[in-house]
Amino acid sequence: MMVVVWAVAAWAQDPNAPAVSVGAAAAEAQTLHLQRDGTWAPLGSDAHSRFLTRVAHVKQAIVAGQVTEAQEALAALKEEFPGVAGPDLDAFMAAETLYAQGRWVEAVRAYDAFMDAWPDSRFFESALEREFSIATAFLGGEKRRVLKVLKLSGYEEGAKIMQRIADRAGDAPIAQRALVTLARSYEKRGEYLDAYETWADISNRWPTGPMGQTALLEMAQSLHSAYKGPLYDPTSLASARTYYKNYALRYPQDAERHEIGEKIDLIVEQQAYKEYMTGVYYDRTDHPDAAQHYYKLVWETWPDTNAGRMAAARLGGPGAPGYAALKEQVTLRRRVFDATTAFLDAWFGLAQFFGGSGETSEMDAEAR
Repeated sequence: MMVVVWAVAAWAQDPNAPAVSVGAAAAEAQTLHLQRDGTWAPLGSDAHSRFLTRVAHVKQAIVAGQVTEAQEALAALKEEFPGVAGPDLDAFMAAETLYAQGRWVEAVRAYDAFMDAWPDSRFFESALEREFSIATAFLGGEKRRVLKVLKLSGYEEGAKIMQRIADRAGDAPIAQRALVTLARSYEKRGEYLDAYETWADISNRWPTGPMGQTALLEMAQSLHSAYKGPLYDPTSLASARTYYKNYALRYPQDAERHEIGEKIDLIVEQQAYKEYMTGVYYDRTDHPDAAQHYYKLVWETWPDTNAGRMAAARLGGPGAPGYAALKEQVTLRRRVFDATTAFLDAWFGLAQFFGGSGETSEMDAEAR
């Protein structure tokens, strides 16, 4: 029966590929490493295999916090392999030591300096992975140490690290992972415009395929989420609507599953209600001509929306087009959308349209 004894990183072949030493009871331990084809193979006694083992010992000592042992193992590695273990390994190991000590901000600076100086090093991808793990922790709420005592939010630092990783890696897989992680983090914090810009960057780098499709949908949803309600700038609504329409044209087979039609309808309602509320504002500030202008605009542009029917009622009162339907809607508090999408009303600024606002109270009075 084979059991795992210890694990290391086979950096010389693949900076992120593990190697493990396994044994059976009292049998002699054997070290395995992951090859490029995904299979495990035993390390032999040749120079390449010995180098993998030496690097693994240095790594183990650093992670365990055994500074003296790590220095001795590194010295032994450099003595046995002077042509392979050069100054890039020294710089990388120095950054690894800071990482193992939990001094992450300093470690990132050290990894950056290493990658700037040795962009062709075999340890370059490992440094990117280390920075990715640090940035992920910061975005997840991990604090950063300042003056060795004070702990502050590491979120902004994490965002900067992720962006630098993407800039360094270009269109490599780790660049995609970094940007997607960053975009999701912005969404989670409600920073939707930043999320949109990140998804737009992703779309520019990977315009086709599954990631291009995901980025297009996320761009639309981020802009839609950025709209705060009828008292705020509605510019993001028009752009979101355009992206949704593009998605429906390019991916009709998935548009229904993502309820793209319903989302477009919701945007139309929001746009109409925004203009309607502008008319209400002018009404309340004694500018009847301006108010009439906006009511007419809403009725003529969006006659089939709730805002359009409310505008019609404002223009002519009882007997005006849409007034009877408006009265019924206000009295019974009917929703525009079914229960599966009703939560979007509050989320995207339509909550006051159906109750709780001064406008609804006024229309209730008229209806009664």
